[in-house]
Amino acid sequence: MPGQQLQTPAFILAKQLSGSDSFEQLTAYSGEHGVLHCLRRLPKAKSGTAAIDLFDEAELWLESSNQGRTWFIKEHRFIQRHDGIGRSYEALRAAAALATLVSRNPVSDESRPAVSDLLRSSLTALAAGGRPDIAWLKGLYCFLRDEGYPVKQQWWPELGTTDRALATELLNQPLAAQTAEPAAVAKITRRLEDWVKAETEIRLA
Repeated sequence: MPGQQLQTPAFILAKQLSGSDSFEQLTAYSGEHGVLHCLRRLPKAKSGTAAIDLFDEAELWLESSNQGRTWFIKEHRFIQRHDGIGRSYEALRAAAALATLVSRNPVSDESRPAVSDLLRSSLTALAAGGRPDIAWLKGLYCFLRDEGYPVKQQWWPELGTTDRALATELLNQPLAAQTAEPAAVAKITRRLEDWVKAETEIRLA
């Protein structure tokens, strides 16, 4: 009897060993279905099939025999690959932090599409060489805002006038237009991360 079937575009957020030489475990995120735990058969050597990699966006054809707790990837079609992220250690760190944020924290049904858009824009910017420190700050802030946390009502007023002006610039300007000093960006980011740890149950790592 065939299992449950699902077709959805998704981002690959994590890859883990499965304990088998034939399969790998993948954590994917779908704008419609949220986090999906998947198994994929490893391609044979010289098969010519391109493996799904971290941060790829792909159309997935899935099947589950356990009511959706785990999905087997039957087929995939790449939508967008973000190979450029691997060329920079800092970009890789920022992309991994965003992936962890999305995969380890509950996302409400109504904000799933917004989180999908956030992943797409952030990963595209990082792959194109955008500043990783600012991409992480913007990604974290937008995730909090879209999930309904009172980041603007509570965190924002805690900033001094100078920091608030810098935060406005960092959050509103495109990455390509950013010129802020790394130390100044780190200060704002640290303030936001400290607020998250003190006022929310969000897991950052």
